[in-house]
Amino acid sequence: MTRTTLTRRGLLKTGAVTGAGLAVPTIFTSGAGAFTNEPGSSEVVLGFNVPQTGPYADEGADELRAYELAVEHLNGGGDGGLLNTFSSKALDGTGILGRKVAYVTGDTQTKSDAARASAKSMIEKDGAIMITGGSSSGVAVAVQGLCQEAGVIFMAGLTHSNDTTGKDKKANGFRHFFNAYMSGAALAPVLAARYGSDRKAYHLTADYTWGWTQEESIKASTEALGWETVNAVKTPLAATDFSSYIAPVLNSGADVLVLNHYGGNMVNSLTNAVQFGLREKQVNGKNFEIVVPLYSRLMARGAGENVKGILGSTNWHWSLQDEGSKAFVQSFGTKYGFPPSQAAHTCYVQTLLYADAVTRAGSFNPCDVAAALEGFEFDGMGNGPTLYRAEDHQCFKDVLVVQGKENPTSEFDLLEVVEVTPVDQVTYAPDHPMFSGGSLGSCNPGA
Repeated sequence: MTRTTLTRRGLLKTGAVTGAGLAVPTIFTSGAGAFTNEPGSSEVVLGFNVPQTGPYADEGADELRAYELAVEHLNGGGDGGLLNTFSSKALDGTGILGRKVAYVTGDTQTKSDAARASAKSMIEKDGAIMITGGSSSGVAVAVQGLCQEAGVIFMAGLTHSNDTTGKDKKANGFRHFFNAYMSGAALAPVLAARYGSDRKAYHLTADYTWGWTQEESIKASTEALGWETVNAVKTPLAATDFSSYIAPVLNSGADVLVLNHYGGNMVNSLTNAVQFGLREKQVNGKNFEIVVPLYSRLMARGAGENVKGILGSTNWHWSLQDEGSKAFVQSFGTKYGFPPSQAAHTCYVQTLLYADAVTRAGSFNPCDVAAALEGFEFDGMGNGPTLYRAEDHQCFKDVLVVQGKENPTSEFDLLEVVEVTPVDQVTYAPDHPMFSGGSLGSCNPGA
């Protein structure tokens, strides 16, 4: 566990000691009722749980940068960033409800058990009242469940599985990032227009909750437009060489390879696919194509020349010209010297959305915060008008379809937006079959 460098005088109260030697969360009683880790009068602690090692470490590093920038802005430092463009004007740079924002960090290692242990320590030992972060849906689902049990709010970082706000949704958890269904709904029409409706697809899929729902979503959306799925093969998250998975594609009759991989996995699998000559092949009288349903600039940088012309989707991109995006790019670039990733944007926004909900509610009680977030409509945060839907705690906003840029002007200018898919096209009913099987349940204040 990495401790914040900010001073945290007198923050923690004495709690009972468990068998593991950690203090249990201190329960306070206030006018709003008892809840976990109510802050003192001077400071409030947030827990930033990101992958600092493992296949998604690049995303984790950028998430942590964004969190530190958000804390700076909340505490009145820097240029204020998105506090200046956010449609809600509740935040004023004096912390959260007059308390200075402090933080602790942990390494999820892109492993669910490690992520839960890290979050548990931040809650029980460090007094964190909100946990946020992560770049894996397996991690997000695990930590969201822990936060529900502990009675703190979880503001999910980068998690794209349908399950996060589907069968595994929780009343204490909220997701700003888009999901696999939205990627399929946005991407499939562009794929059909670009490559035709008579295509045969071969899927390689990361073998955990995100990969499963991404594969399901892309298959459903492309098959509805006429594509055929010839095979779908699961690959271990820990894999670094995908050659043995790429080789069978050559004799499968497929003319499209869909890489349901993210982070270092995508960089390696795409590199292997290019090394096998797939991009130069013709199959079924068509040029062979590769699709990466979930893209990020960090992945594009890692894959280099191999991403040129390859289509995918993304939650946000630093080239957007709305006032919120420009403000965030300016703030992040001034502090770090390069533009932010979609992971950085999501984590920064989630921190501000939590702080804003607390402020609007006038309370740190997680049930008051949840009520302030449910059904909240906002703008000025870089994605256009956005709704935090009450039924499942999923944000709904426009989705970007992007492709690898043919002639980049810098190491950061690697993706270009080819279509902004309107929110109506990616919206689904709360009881959609891909999201069924779970219940939001009731908010848990931890008392």
